[in-house]
Amino acid sequence: MISKIKIWHFILLVLALIIAISFSYIIDLLFVFVVLIKSFFTNTDDVYSQLNLTVLDNIISLLLIILLPVFIFSSSKVKKLLAQPLKFSNLILVLLAVSFLFAPIVTTRHPDFQKNISVTKLLPPLSSVDYVEMNEQSIKSTNNSKLKSLIDQVIPNSYNENIIFIDSAIVGSSIKLYQSSVQFEVQKNSINMLDNQPVIKSKLFILGSDEYGRDVFTRIVCGSRISLLVGFGAVLVSFILGLSFAFIAVERGGLVNLFLSRLTDLFLSFPAIFLVVLIIALFGSNVISIIVVLGFSGWMSLFKVAKSEMLSVKNKEYYLSAKLVGLKNINLLIKEILPAILVPVSINLIFQLSNVILAESALSYLGLGTGTEYPSWGSMIEAGQRYITQSWWLIFIPGLTLVISLLSINEVGRNINKQFNPAIK
Repeated sequence: MISKIKIWHFILLVLALIIAISFSYIIDLLFVFVVLIKSFFTNTDDVYSQLNLTVLDNIISLLLIILLPVFIFSSSKVKKLLAQPLKFSNLILVLLAVSFLFAPIVTTRHPDFQKNISVTKLLPPLSSVDYVEMNEQSIKSTNNSKLKSLIDQVIPNSYNENIIFIDSAIVGSSIKLYQSSVQFEVQKNSINMLDNQPVIKSKLFILGSDEYGRDVFTRIVCGSRISLLVGFGAVLVSFILGLSFAFIAVERGGLVNLFLSRLTDLFLSFPAIFLVVLIIALFGSNVISIIVVLGFSGWMSLFKVAKSEMLSVKNKEYYLSAKLVGLKNINLLIKEILPAILVPVSINLIFQLSNVILAESALSYLGLGTGTEYPSWGSMIEAGQRYITQSWWLIFIPGLTLVISLLSINEVGRNINKQFNPAIK
């Protein structure tokens, strides 16, 4: 049955589920987007003051989830590419891509949201916690911007003073709220009431919570964005360096070829982890430095693959004809060489992607990754090992996610290799 399902079928199914589950949030985001557009023509300074990375991330995800189905249906080439039968490895890659593109809509919580830790910390998977919401009138606001009030109301933050997580509530002349056997009282007019009873809602922690009461599912989804961002960024750096050096070595030959070849062997013989740690120690731990250092430490294998393929292309008639007509080197590389070596280069980059994701997780585990500003699978595993005896999900879930992702990426690389090299079993 699953063999009849195409990749684009599964993509549309996942998008439909996300839209159905987060429909109300998508509508709220649309309203925010419309207000932003209107405010841009009436109060531009206010719009610029409220725009930040979180707001832009939510708006971009909103536009992508609307435009992506249209793009798939309207492009016959994309639909043909995604018309392959769905396999487990492809399924995982689709879920990773969806998490990367639509994380703010997949999970409408902030990855660092924490409050009332005594109630929310170290909850096992599928746990739910009750909470009450404060009245807007009871919260003093020093902000006079209606646009900012709307953004704060819709887009989740790392802290929300409107929410109080509780174990139970007792109604009397006032309302007694209990948090882990600790009692405190609030006035009835300070929280939302219905028929003289507090409106008690619940939040579901699908994959449990960590030691700070943060939602593990949200951090897994946002961690996939960091892993893929670092992976694609580092692969792009390696692609540019490896391809450029290979082209220079093939075109110049002689001492230049010898120097670049020996330099490649030197980098391959030297443990990359020492170079990575040295550069990070000098320039600090952030996303950009991790991308650059992992990209710089991974171009050598691509150099060898690209160089061997370019040597075979160099003597082809179409390449010699292109040189004779005076085509520039950059055009020779992009128009004549790259299409001919695209398959082996792509396979090498796919395998390198999994290596970079693993390296980023290892660095985050050691405290040398992208820092504490963003969640990472490696840092989640490192934090979870302190609670392994009482909260197994903190280390098991990110670890399993990492392993399945790496195996799926490598499996896709092997399938592409088999497709273009039938002799490989």
